[in-house]
Amino acid sequence: MASTGKHLWISTRDYVMIVLGIAIYSFGFCAFILPEEVVIGGVSGLGSLVFFASQKYLPFEIPVAITQYALNLILLAFAFRIVGRQFVIRTIFGATVISLMIGIMQPLFHDLLGGRPLVEGQTFMNIIIGGICCGAGIGLAFTHNGSTGGTDIVAAMVSKKSNVSIGRTMLYTDFGIISSSYILFQDPNKIVYGLVVLFIASWVADQIINTNRQAVQFTIFSPLWEEIATAINNEANRGCTVLDGTGWYSKKNIKVLLVMCRKIESVTIFRIIKSIDKDAFITQANVNGVYGQGFDQIKLKIKPEDERRPKTSTKEGTQNS
Repeated sequence: MASTGKHLWISTRDYVMIVLGIAIYSFGFCAFILPEEVVIGGVSGLGSLVFFASQKYLPFEIPVAITQYALNLILLAFAFRIVGRQFVIRTIFGATVISLMIGIMQPLFHDLLGGRPLVEGQTFMNIIIGGICCGAGIGLAFTHNGSTGGTDIVAAMVSKKSNVSIGRTMLYTDFGIISSSYILFQDPNKIVYGLVVLFIASWVADQIINTNRQAVQFTIFSPLWEEIATAINNEANRGCTVLDGTGWYSKKNIKVLLVMCRKIESVTIFRIIKSIDKDAFITQANVNGVYGQGFDQIKLKIKPEDERRPKTSTKEGTQNS
């Protein structure tokens, strides 16, 4: 029962944070970027292209949200087998919410601001603020196993098969979308602004995602090592490795604790240690990556055993026989 309640709480928290991330993204897009007629990456960028083209060539406007939602459903149909059912469900949820929010915010800000950006007369400032909001929203959604859809789906598919960062994948896939805006506007400044949004959003998204995944390594020297190890196991839910050592000055045998944890858990580890032994000797080091149970999984394609075996040439095989 307790496990079910904990799982329900984690899922609820994830969905709330996904909605918050999407709200931040939609706000940055509708209040700062879209009024400047700048095309960004992803299906939001494709939706913008369709919207601006309909304004220019059609007697009616096609809202960004409609194009965005349709494209998201198409991409999800292709991604279902690769990214899995859970990701698809959360992405359908995210794609629906972002389409609703953009569908509401786009006309809302247009009516409130008269089609002008929130910071009038400051194009570059709008681009920077919008890019930060978009990157923060994407990063927050991904951190809680969600997605805003679009090229996030492509990024998730790539991240399932390799260790290429999500932000970098988005960088590659979105570049072509932004470049295509030249056909519509024939203004290189629009492309430059779109690329600025792309780089800022990708960088901010990576920072948020990587901050959540950063790990630290503790090396702990204390005569109360058994109590500390037990407390870390029970209170922080982290494992400890006990190493044998020798103090060269004292020539005494000692026990050394080695602990790996998320960076956000480091304060908890410090508190546990200091509550048991305030004189404990502790070192903390940042770790680039921790892979295994309780941390990240290594995502590499493993070749079948037959392919890993060295192939023997026909000539060599004949001589050996």
